[in-house]
Amino acid sequence: MKLFLMYLLLVCSCLDIPGILGDIGTATSYYPPYLPTRCKGYDQDQFPEGGLFVSASDGLWDNGAACGRRYRLRCISGLKRPCKEGSIVVQVVDFCQHQPCPATMVLSNKAFDAISRISYAKINIEYAQFDWNAAEKSSNKRHNICFSFLPKDT
Repeated sequence: MKLFLMYLLLVCSCLDIPGILGDIGTATSYYPPYLPTRCKGYDQDQFPEGGLFVSASDGLWDNGAACGRRYRLRCISGLKRPCKEGSIVVQVVDFCQHQPCPATMVLSNKAFDAISRISYAKINIEYAQFDWNAAEKSSNKRHNICFSFLPKDT
């Protein structure tokens, strides 16, 4: 029994269990034109591949220091159960164009469609700042540890 529990603990620690454990906020979507932005004006290269980007509200903007920050976020609730499973990583490219801002983050249509079934909804999100380099190092360490316990081929 003890061996089984140790094995179960090892397997669980090697899995990527979804969850963000961050701040709670709201999100809405916005559609093109996305230019110009407050971060890099008319520069098309500011947008991450895949179109997953956001405009930040006053609380996240930090006098422009938010430009380029990445956040992992997921939908946690909303009217008519809009949430899709999973989380996405988005990048801040702009300051919210409307004052007061209608949400904590205003997501590009692609980002919003990735986490919500209803494109015009206002949803509740959980989000945390995301460091791509740290996540990659952590993931590599976790997988190296997990693989070291697997039986070796002879």
